[in-house]
Amino acid sequence: MSRRVNTVEENGRKTPNFQQEPWAGVSCLPPTFILELYVGMPLDQTARKPEWLKIKPPGGDNYLKLKGLLRELKLHTVCEEAACPNVSECWGGGTATVMLMGDTCTRGCKFCHVKSGNPKGELDAKEPENVARAISELALTYVVLTSVDRDDLPDGGAAHIAQTVRNLKALRSETLVEILTPDFRGDLEAVRTVMDAGPDVFAHNLETVESLQKKVRDGRCSYKQSLDVLAAAKERRPKALTKSSLMVGLGETEAEMAQAMDDLRAVGVQILTIGQYLRPSNWHIAVEEYVAPEIFKNYEAMGLAKGFLCVPSGPLVRSSYRAGEKFIESMLRSQGS
Repeated sequence: MSRRVNTVEENGRKTPNFQQEPWAGVSCLPPTFILELYVGMPLDQTARKPEWLKIKPPGGDNYLKLKGLLRELKLHTVCEEAACPNVSECWGGGTATVMLMGDTCTRGCKFCHVKSGNPKGELDAKEPENVARAISELALTYVVLTSVDRDDLPDGGAAHIAQTVRNLKALRSETLVEILTPDFRGDLEAVRTVMDAGPDVFAHNLETVESLQKKVRDGRCSYKQSLDVLAAAKERRPKALTKSSLMVGLGETEAEMAQAMDDLRAVGVQILTIGQYLRPSNWHIAVEEYVAPEIFKNYEAMGLAKGFLCVPSGPLVRSSYRAGEKFIESMLRSQGS
């Protein structure tokens, strides 16, 4: 099944009008991937989502209050940018994951809903101060800071992230801070810069098993690079918890999942989240399988047996998941008491 693509007249010839296409703004996707989208990627998946993946529409007083406050404070959240299915649960409970350095990522991972493009080095120098002040006004006890990849910046934005953490800790020392970072192109000095700011939890997502990395992630990402980032974070700040996440439903096997868990434990990762990949649009990589809830329970048991402290595992679990954060907060506060 095919669909006529919108075109625009340029220099006497018609070319695809990417501003009117579902991939509008995705300027940094590998050319081969754009070609796949243009000539061959299926428009629909016929498999219907099972009952356990049905999500109620977001709403409620707390949800609306937090949404309004985030708009007022001009904060980007990964909850919205990545179309997280748990936005109703988390915002309804008064928690959100704040995204730093804008809403445009320089990577083009084939599973991700965040807008891709080239910010051309633009960065709001006041953001670390403004975000820290805004979060302190929310009076949260646990906050997650994440960011888009910024390959257009010399340090990938590490100093910017670190300054935000320092500012937040200075304004509200009792707030526990988790940071979910990009891979900084494998620049381990950038990882050390972030860790020196004193985050309580360092998270970086492996995303999928080793065999599916090139199929799922941007070509500048790699399995080893992600593991090296996690190892460097733990080495720099051993007292900080380290955390990662895996998606399922992309064609992985149970043996590959077990190997990924072993590899994460080998670099000291203590928290692992596992969730179902859900296709953000018809132009993203297809879902291979809707994994049954009992399989998620098996993965949780497997992870705990391998030594992870906490393994939130379920169809709608995401890397920043409220239930997991509550466990981590409780553990960190008990250690500090």
